[in-house]
Amino acid sequence: MQLTTQPIIYPSSDGQPMADSTVQYKLITKIKEGCESLYKNDENVFVAADLLWYPVEGSREISQAPDVMVIFGRSKDDRRSYLQWEENNIAPQVVFEIRSFNDSQTKMNRKFAFYNRYGVQEYYLYDPQDNELNGWQRIEGFLEVIETMSGWVSPRLGVRFELGEDGLEIYRPDGQKFLSYSELEEERALAQQRAQQEAQRAERLAAKLRELNIDPDSI
Repeated sequence: MQLTTQPIIYPSSDGQPMADSTVQYKLITKIKEGCESLYKNDENVFVAADLLWYPVEGSREISQAPDVMVIFGRSKDDRRSYLQWEENNIAPQVVFEIRSFNDSQTKMNRKFAFYNRYGVQEYYLYDPQDNELNGWQRIEGFLEVIETMSGWVSPRLGVRFELGEDGLEIYRPDGQKFLSYSELEEERALAQQRAQQEAQRAERLAAKLRELNIDPDSI
């Protein structure tokens, strides 16, 4: 009699909400979208938010769902979860966590231990309540604390972290700031308004030149 082994089902949800507050949700989506925009033209960089990561085949109880994770060397394909052994055994290189108001220190310690054990190269933890940013980078096999985070530039992402009066700000290598969708829409509207004002100014100048019998197209 041949025994058959039932396939292991790896849940795609841990039953926990993505965020416990609007502040946490806005930061998670801003960082996720900002990281995606950095690599929108690179098909081999995968960015995800609140996706369960299973580092060990056969161990469905070993998992973590980072608020945001960036993985170099993997495609942008849709996934229900990140099964590392099916991804050339590539662990997320960069992980972000936004601390919730009800996250215990014990819970945060467990997350750090997980990321330290399973190969994360850079780990960033932001507490919006205290406007406090902590970071770690892997040195000689272990995540070591980054002493000064304000002005720190991520070795893998090239982004710069700043702590302003309004909280965490992240700047792209080209100097542009990570923006939320609403902030991007506001910038687009302002740019459109400036363009319209410039066009109106140019038209008024052209009209004045015509009054002086000067063809504006000849200038």
